Amino acid sequence: MTLHLTGHRDGFGPGLTEITRIEESEDATGIALAVLNLAAGETHEETPEHETAWLLMAGKAAVTVAGTEAAFERRSLFDESASCVHVSAGEPVTIAADSDCEFTVYGAANRKRFEARIFHPGDVPNEHRGKGQVGGACYRFVRTIFDGSNSDANARLVLGEVITMPGRWSSYPPHHHPQPEIYHYRFTEPQGYGHAELGETVLKIRQYDTVKILDGNDHAQCAAPGYGMYYSWVIRHLPGDPYTVPEFTEEHAWTMGEGAGIWSPAGTEGDG
Repeated sequence: MTLHLTGHRDGFGPGLTEITRIEESEDATGIALAVLNLAAGETHEETPEHETAWLLMAGKAAVTVAGTEAAFERRSLFDESASCVHVSAGEPVTIAADSDCEFTVYGAANRKRFEARIFHPGDVPNEHRGKGQVGGACYRFVRTIFDGSNSDANARLVLGEVITMPGRWSSYPPHHHPQPEIYHYRFTEPQGYGHAELGETVLKIRQYDTVKILDGNDHAQCAAPGYGMYYSWVIRHLPGDPYTVPEFTEEHAWTMGEGAGIWSPAGTEGDG
């Protein structure tokens, strides 16, 4: 199945490793995803042909774009919010690694120009979602880096992160949207795992996996007990149909209701 990409479970080597391309012969999302690994002292310079975003996963680097230099540093995907640079086609970007560092790189076929943006952790709220919902079973952190509310109208990408707590659900209730999306996963432990739904198909997700979400499939997620699950999520706006909010599957939407009652065995209330 080319929707579930498992070929990098041993990790990513030095330099740029492509995971998906904008143009693909099968299950194309129109989104490019890659991982860029730089050793301390290395510099990566690029003038992209398409709209592109670099999201820091780990390490320390100086990023220069549009005459501005920004210091990026991240020690933990799980405990720290995001640092990212987002540019249009033709905008030169330089990344100078102060330590070994890793970026995920996202692209879409878009040559319209817009002003380059740099996002620091203070610009990206660690939104607490699902707290108290259905017994706290889908409590998670959502970090929306940029979307239609804070990016230029000429941009075609939406980018964010989700932290799924051990043993809990995220992207819940199940939801869907016509715009294509990609999830890229990491875990708090290398042996960690979780499950991803694509409609009626359930995938077992491991470290460094990637999933393409197409055809309006519902895509709820869960993490195995003991393992925190991170995924970056990137969506491509469709022409004349930009992404705004997902549509929740009707039969499960009741779980979002305030005080939605859920069954628990007598005498177990409050047990953990």
